[in-house]
Amino acid sequence: MTTPWKPTKAQLLAAVDKTVADVIAPDLRVLFSGINPGLYTAAVGHHFARPGNRFWPALHAGGFTDRILSPFDERELLTGGYGITNVVARATATADLLMKDEIVEGGERLRGKVRRYRPRVLAVLGVGTYRTAFNQPKATVGHQATMVGRTIVWVLPNPSGLNAHYQADELARLFRELKDFSDELD
Repeated sequence: MTTPWKPTKAQLLAAVDKTVADVIAPDLRVLFSGINPGLYTAAVGHHFARPGNRFWPALHAGGFTDRILSPFDERELLTGGYGITNVVARATATADLLMKDEIVEGGERLRGKVRRYRPRVLAVLGVGTYRTAFNQPKATVGHQATMVGRTIVWVLPNPSGLNAHYQADELARLFRELKDFSDELD
């Protein structure tokens, strides 16, 4: 495991518009898609890296991993058949800084990526972003009627610590529902 480090204020400011490499491979069980990288994530170069982000604990509580992984361990997900990408690649201080057309274009790129890599399930982490990117204004959390080719689409809440609508136990339950569903596809 790479030793984590905390970026300086200057490094955070320099991370605006940077990207973070996908953790992806063909035929994954689940491809998780965040909204876009935050500045902390882009500065360190690993997904969901900001302290307080609940992705890694929810992933573990949902049964996807045998322990809480560090963002620096993200490539270990591939061995379990899981990966990470984003709807919009560029980093911003908050997702609110993304423009609607940018999210729509990001949704098109994400669908292209899904058609190329063929995961069994695409899990979009953020209901509002999913609604915009996939033109599904009434979508709710969970299994979606929409598919991308043969890939099933699932929506989970944004795990950011800023998303107070979902507490840790509720996130764990929702991640577990996806895990149980994806296990049934085997």
